[in-house]
Amino acid sequence: MVRSNVESVDGYLAEVSDERRAVLADLRELCRTELKGFTEVMAYGMPAYQRDGAVEIAFASQKQYISFYLLRSDVREAFEQRLAGQDMGKGCLRFRKPEMIDLGLVRDLLTATAAVPGKIC
Repeated sequence: MVRSNVESVDGYLAEVSDERRAVLADLRELCRTELKGFTEVMAYGMPAYQRDGAVEIAFASQKQYISFYLLRSDVREAFEQRLAGQDMGKGCLRFRKPEMIDLGLVRDLLTATAAVPGKIC
């Protein structure tokens, strides 16, 4: 699934493979717990979390990997050392297998994102 047409995150999770559903549900729970003041939405065909109308975090089940979108360049820069060696694009972390997701790192990225507003890349 690259881009979903469902209108809810529950619907999105129902569409993903059994192999990925549990870890995506864990990502969702982390986002809901750590991103106080954010709104959970479907944006660009994936679960996303926005503050003041701007998406700052999202995740998706892509064909070859799971993507975690961190759209705050200031947070990426603050975590540069911890992100070194990760499979990263400009605004996303890519995990080839569900068990490769470092939920501790994700939690820390979410906490830093929620702490203060910042510029979206």
